[in-house]
Amino acid sequence: MKKIILFLFFLVGPILSQDEIEHLKQRLEQLHNNLSYNVWVEKYNNFNVYKKTQEEVISLEKESLKANERNKTILERQILILKERLELLNEYKSTNFSKVILAPEEVEKMDKLTNPLSIIAAYSHIKKLKRDREDFINILNSFKQTLEELVKENILTAELVKLNPSQENQERLATSNQMIRDFSQTLRFGEISYSVYEKKIQEEIDKTTVSIKMQGLRAFNVVLAIVIVIAIAFLLKFIVRKYIEDNDDRFYTANKIINFININVIVLILLFSYIENISYLITVLGFASAGLAIAMKDMFMSMLGWCVIVFGGSFRVGDRIRVFQNGNQYIGDIIDISFLRITLYEDITLLTYTDNRRSGRIIFIPNNFIFTNLISNYTHHGMKTVWDGLDITLTFDSNHQKALEIVQDIIIKASKGYTKIAKESMAKLRNEYSIRNPKVEPRFFTFFESYGMRISAWYMTNSYMALVLRSNISKEIINEFNKHDDIKISYPTQNLYVSKNEFINNKENI
Repeated sequence: MKKIILFLFFLVGPILSQDEIEHLKQRLEQLHNNLSYNVWVEKYNNFNVYKKTQEEVISLEKESLKANERNKTILERQILILKERLELLNEYKSTNFSKVILAPEEVEKMDKLTNPLSIIAAYSHIKKLKRDREDFINILNSFKQTLEELVKENILTAELVKLNPSQENQERLATSNQMIRDFSQTLRFGEISYSVYEKKIQEEIDKTTVSIKMQGLRAFNVVLAIVIVIAIAFLLKFIVRKYIEDNDDRFYTANKIINFININVIVLILLFSYIENISYLITVLGFASAGLAIAMKDMFMSMLGWCVIVFGGSFRVGDRIRVFQNGNQYIGDIIDISFLRITLYEDITLLTYTDNRRSGRIIFIPNNFIFTNLISNYTHHGMKTVWDGLDITLTFDSNHQKALEIVQDIIIKASKGYTKIAKESMAKLRNEYSIRNPKVEPRFFTFFESYGMRISAWYMTNSYMALVLRSNISKEIINEFNKHDDIKISYPTQNLYVSKNEFINNKENI
């Protein structure tokens, strides 16, 4: 830089006129004013101010040790003011101007990518690194431009000193030379720092790019595995549908099991793909399971109940069941068995007729009810019939034998088809259970009651349509009884006796 300045000195030429000197001063003053607002020059001046202020503080502290009480108080006040100034200029505390001005920030490191969502953050990280690199290049270019302006100012100052070698001009030239040396040294430091900074940024970009590719490949493999699992599940459903065409209940159960296994396999694939330390997960789940078991006891019991229902075969979709809960009873058909509950569609039954007087509701039963509540299954293990009973009370003077024969004849004919179905189902049921009385033919009993003789008839009927057969039998029996005068149905009656005198008095009052 000194060689450049000396070379420019030789180019100054002969002594200039007074007007030209004034013009030179104006140009120099204009350039100086422009530089006074330059950010780099301001930082350089602030750096020098910090150094000078620090030197003043040290000097005043030494002087304070030797001063008397009065002067010591004044010096301490001055020291306090200077230290407040130092606090304001704290960012220029470094002894090296280059590190204060052109020291690049540390390259931000990104954690290892662990899931596909982090790819978005990785691309943002790469974009930020490139932007930081461009920002540092712009800073260097701005600093170079400032140095060029300082060199121009130095040349004009040198010309002015050559024409007017006053002490002020010489001091100004010395300050300019020192500033150019400091700026030149800082620029060299910045260029070296940039080369190191650029390598670090490029290394981080390359590292992040490799991580993105690896994570993308892993995500592709996971998606491919999930697609294969889902395809296998659909294939299994197709096979199940093909070979279990005649039983929708078995297909529904098999379909539920396939879905359950499919979901669990997908969850396991995701866990083993994106959890680095499985043992850590097991440890966490081990500690959490105790609290979850207490807080979510009913839910876990429902899950266990689902396993018992699905694999135990006690209930299936389509079964008609009766549920007892807190004194209430609900009868309906199972329309769904989910992981946590049984969904029941309430049908019109004898219970609806006698107690509820409403039906068609959707009732949700937690699966854990099978451990704590009584649940009756009307169609267990393929049974399609249940026992139903009809009671008829006759007066004591009725022909009970004839009435019993009429009831027997009507019920045996009406339930003949259901009796045959019940025999076939009972034969299958006896293969798994010990049933001591497998007879399913209609049964008839006669009992002595307080106000008549009761005929109790029992017969097999459709589990889903018991009321229909009961209604038909009732109509046929009453129609047949009406044909015989010696058969009378008994029902509660009340006789009113009125004396003759009371009857006459009442008549006169009228």
